[in-house]
This record gives sequence, structure tokens and C-alpha cells, in this order.
Amino acid sequence: MERLSALKPLMLGIAIVAGFALRAGPLHAAESEQALLAGGCFWCVEADFEKLPGVIEAVSGFAGGSVENPTYRQVVRGGTGHIETVRITFDPDRIGYDDILHTFLRSIDPFDDGGQFCDRGHTYTPAIFALSDRQKVQAEAALAEAAEDLGRNTRVSLRDTAVFYAADAYHQDYYKSQDLILTRFGPQTKAAAYEKYRAACGRDDRIRRIWGAQAAPFIGG
Repeated sequence: MERLSALKPLMLGIAIVAGFALRAGPLHAAESEQALLAGGCFWCVEADFEKLPGVIEAVSGFAGGSVENPTYRQVVRGGTGHIETVRITFDPDRIGYDDILHTFLRSIDPFDDGGQFCDRGHTYTPAIFALSDRQKVQAEAALAEAAEDLGRNTRVSLRDTAVFYAADAYHQDYYKSQDLILTRFGPQTKAAAYEKYRAACGRDDRIRRIWGAQAAPFIGG
């Protein structure tokens, strides 16, 4: 009995350490990674990529310009140099950067550098911002693969890393917001207005015509 009593403190200590280890999770769990992608209207890119398993978050914003902390009005008015961009945070254990790029290129019109779909002008041009040398190599490979699959060069620009500025709260999660806004159809939720905008813009129809069966899985969904 004395021997058993002497072991109790040791066993309790082991149990406490094991409990802390379980709460802390795996010692070598992969950290999240980020991608900066511009594919026209940031509402659409955000909506698309938040559907992908392994994507933790997608945030609408701006990148590539010269003005710090630009407002939405400043960007769309022109002169800041920014384009609508989405910062995608993902779990590399569930989805790789290669997969993100493959899906992205098949969810845009890679031949149109004058905008995307019904949204025209510099603000909506497609681009990949490489956040590291590794991402740049992967992006070059993804663009080459897309060109080979399509039989012609794409016009998606590959850019070096840039400062990302999140858009104001009004533009975040627009596609699923139940906030009411006034539209030409009358009062609508943002979610309903988004669906009408996307359909009228012809985004999914154009992507299906370009990519066919290779189109991203969420197109038309």
C-alpha cells in the first residue's frame, strides 16, 4: 500500500502533462497559409472560395496600389492603382496552394485583362500576387498548365507580393448577408441582390464556355 501511495503523485503528474498535450494539439500541426488572388468582383471570389474544403477564410479587399488604406470609393473612382483582391487563408494539410491556383484559374476568364465579365476597367483585372518565391514558382506552373489546357496564353498577370487592405464591413460576406439594401428591384437582402448581379453579369455562363468540364466545381452552384 505504501508503494502504491508513493506512485500516486507521479501518476497524477503524468495525467496532467498528458491533458495539457491533448489540449495543445499536435506538436507539428501545419500553420495556415494565405493566397492573394484578384478575379474581378471580390464578392464573387470570396463567395466561391469560402465553399472550398480547407479554406478557412476569404476576405474582400484591395492590393497592388500606391495609396495606403484606400476606401472602396477611392478605388472604384480610379487613380489608386489597386485592384479588387481576395485574401484566402487556407489549411495546407487539407488543400494546397497548387489546388487553390488550379481552381482560381478555372473560376475566371483568363483571357480578359480589361476587367472580368460585366465589370470593366483596371479595378477588376485578374492577377495572382505571389507572397513568396515558392508561390511564384507554383503560380508560373499553374499559368503554364492553364495555357496548355486552353491552347493559348492567358492574360492573368503574375505580380510580386503586395500590401493587402481589407474592404469595409459592408463588403464582407456580401453573398450571404441578410442585411436589406435598396436595389433597382426594390428592397432586397444582400444575398438576393448578389445572386441577381452574378446571373446578370454572366460570370458562370462565360466560365463554362471557356473551361467546359474543367470549370471550378462551384461554378453554377
